[in-house]
Amino acid sequence: MLAGCLATSASAYAQTASDAQAPRKNWYNDPFFALSSAVSACPMPLGPLMTQAEAEDDAHYRVERGTTCWLAHKCSKPNSYLYDADIATAIRERFKGDASLANTSLWITVQRRFVYAEGCASTSFDQAALQRRLEAIPDVEQVFVRVTADPRGALPYKTLAPSN
Repeated sequence: MLAGCLATSASAYAQTASDAQAPRKNWYNDPFFALSSAVSACPMPLGPLMTQAEAEDDAHYRVERGTTCWLAHKCSKPNSYLYDADIATAIRERFKGDASLANTSLWITVQRRFVYAEGCASTSFDQAALQRRLEAIPDVEQVFVRVTADPRGALPYKTLAPSN
């Protein structure tokens, strides 16, 4: 029995280690872009980058989440992911040359009408104002702002694991 548990644990560890080394890409072409880039030390968020195994595992869940909006009569399009490209375009247009983004490095991910703003900004940066402005974009359902003032400290968002 103990040998079986150890073998299972070793297999799970090997799987986790191999997943960490597996190449990541944006399998579903979710919009992911830099909105600003003034803080050079700011780590890029993981965004929608995932391994092939993660993408395969997420496929059914994405279909289910994507169609729920339409089935609930909250969307006119049959899948909530179909709004993402237009939302991303609207964000780029709304914030192009925006002075409020000076001294920030922010990345945007759009997935199923959810907007994730992640990155670095000074402590004086108005995160609540950013959230309100993103929420005002047509078809945005929810906004998550995950910003730190210390790019070398604990981050409020996931990044790629450092290479060894």
